[in-house]
Amino acid sequence: MANKKKNEKSGSSSSAKFTFWVIGLVVVCLAAFIFFGNHNKKQETGKTNTIDYSNQPFLGEKTAPVSIIEFGDYKCPNCKNFATNVVPVIEKELVDTGKAKFYFMNDSFINTDSIRSAKFAESVYKELGNETFWKFHELLYKKQPEDTKYEKMDVFTEAFLTDTLKEVANDQDVEKVVKSFQAKESDTAWNKDMDYAEKLGVTGTPTIFVNGEMFKGQTIDDLKKMVEEAAKGKPNE
Repeated sequence: MANKKKNEKSGSSSSAKFTFWVIGLVVVCLAAFIFFGNHNKKQETGKTNTIDYSNQPFLGEKTAPVSIIEFGDYKCPNCKNFATNVVPVIEKELVDTGKAKFYFMNDSFINTDSIRSAKFAESVYKELGNETFWKFHELLYKKQPEDTKYEKMDVFTEAFLTDTLKEVANDQDVEKVVKSFQAKESDTAWNKDMDYAEKLGVTGTPTIFVNGEMFKGQTIDDLKKMVEEAAKGKPNE
C-alpha cells in the first residue's frame, strides 16, 4: 500500500513508506492471498459509513447486495499490482457471482500526474460511460512505468492520456472527453472522491471498503466472508 501522511496529498519520493499488496503469482480460487498493509487508523475498526454511490464507475450488477470500493491512485505501483492480480479474483469470486459490485474511487496524492489522470478518467466516465471507463482504467495501469524513478515525474501528460484513450475510443469520442477535461467538468466528481477519502480516513492506496466499512483482512477468503456478512444486513443503497 502506498502510504501518505494526513493532508500531504503530494505524497513522498523514494522515501515514501510503501507497504505492498502481495499476491501469489499462481492465483488459484480461494488460495489467493492478499496481504494488506497497516493503516494509520483515523476510524474505529468496524465503523460503517454512509456513502453515495451514484455516478461512480463500477463492475457488476447494480442490484448486487454489497458494494466494494477501492480507493486508488493511477501513479501508485501497488494499485497497479492490485488491478492486475487482485481485481480479477474479486471479479471472479464476488462480482461475477452476483454477490457484490466493485467501485473505483480516486485518492490522488502522489503527484500532479495522479490528479491529472484521475480527472481525465472521470471525464472518460462522464462522456463515454462505464464500459469505456474500465477499458481506459485498465490500460492506464498497464502503461504505468515499471521504474519507480518516474513516480515523481510528469508521465501522464494530457497528450499521453489522450493517446491512451485513442486505443479504446474513436476520434470523435476522444475529442468529447478532451473538451470535457479541459473545461474542468470532471472536477466535481473528483472532489467527491477526495472528500470521501478524507472522511473515511484513507491513509494509503489501495484501500478497500465493504458497504462503508474498511476491510482489515488478510486474504481473499477474509474479503469473501466480509461480503457474505454484509449481504445478511440491509443493502447499502
